[in-house]
Amino acid sequence: MASLKEIKQQIKSVKNTEKTTKAMKLVSNVKLKKAKSVAENSRAYAIKINEVLSEIAYYMKNSSYDEKLSRFFDNDSEKKIVDIIFITSDKGLCGGFNVQTIKNVKKVVKQYQDKNYKIRLKAVGKKGIEYFSFQGVELFEKYVDLSSSPTYEKAQNLIKKAIEDYLNRETDKIILVYNGYKNMITQEIKINDIVPIQPPKIEKNINDISMLEFEPINSGAKILSDLIEKYLEYSMYYALIDSLAGEHSSRMNAMENATNNAKERVRALNLAYNKARQSSITTELIEIISGVEAMK
Repeated sequence: MASLKEIKQQIKSVKNTEKTTKAMKLVSNVKLKKAKSVAENSRAYAIKINEVLSEIAYYMKNSSYDEKLSRFFDNDSEKKIVDIIFITSDKGLCGGFNVQTIKNVKKVVKQYQDKNYKIRLKAVGKKGIEYFSFQGVELFEKYVDLSSSPTYEKAQNLIKKAIEDYLNRETDKIILVYNGYKNMITQEIKINDIVPIQPPKIEKNINDISMLEFEPINSGAKILSDLIEKYLEYSMYYALIDSLAGEHSSRMNAMENATNNAKERVRALNLAYNKARQSSITTELIEIISGVEAMK
C-alpha cells in the first residue's frame, strides 16, 4: 500500500492535470464558437451557390460546352487515377477525431484499389501525415499549418493545383474526406466527390421566381465557368473550416472527459488517503496501548 506522502503527491499531480484539461476545454470552447459561426455562415453560402448552379444548369441544359467545361461534367470517362484529399488536425488531444478520418480514408483507398485504380493521397494536417508516413504509405502532397488556420486563399491554392491536374487529365477524379462538425457533441465523416460533377436535375415551372437577374443564354459558358471555379474553391475552404469546427468540438469533449476522470481519480485518492491515515492512526494507538500494558 502506498504511503501517505506518495498518495498526497499523486493527488497534487492529478489536480494539476485537472487544471490543465479544464483550461484546454475552455480554450477549445471559445475557438469552437468562432469556428462554428464561420462554418454555419459558409453552409448558408453553400446552399445558395448550389441553388444558383442548379438554375444555371437548367437554362444551359441544351447548350454546348467547350472542352474545359465538358471535362468538369465528364462522368462517363474511365476513371483510373484518383486524387484523395483528406483533412486531419495539426494538434492532438482531440479524442477519436483523427482516428475516424484516417479509418475512412483507408476504407476509400481500399475501395478504389480493389477496382485497380491508382491512388494519389494528399494529406492536410500533421496527424494524418505522421500516421501514413509511419505506415510507409507514400503521400503525393503534404500540407501542414493549414487545417489549424484555414483561409480562403490557402484553400484556393490547394484546390487549384488539383483542378489543373484534373483538367490536364493527370487525374480522373478528386475525392475529399474529412470529419466535419455536426453538433457540440458529435462529428460527422464526409466523403465528397469534388469532380467530375453532375449538373443538378430540377424541374422548373415557368411561374417560378428566378434567383437570376437574367437568363444566361448567350454568356452562359462564361458564367458557368466562373461559378464552377468559385464552387470548387469554396468546397475546399468549407471542408477546412468545417473540419476545424469538428476538431474543436471533439477536443472540448475530450478535455471535459479528461477533467471528469481527473476529478474521479482525486476522489478515489482522497478515499485511499483517508483509509491509509485511519490505518496509521489505529496502528499508532495499538502501539501506545501495547506499550502502556507492557509497563504495568
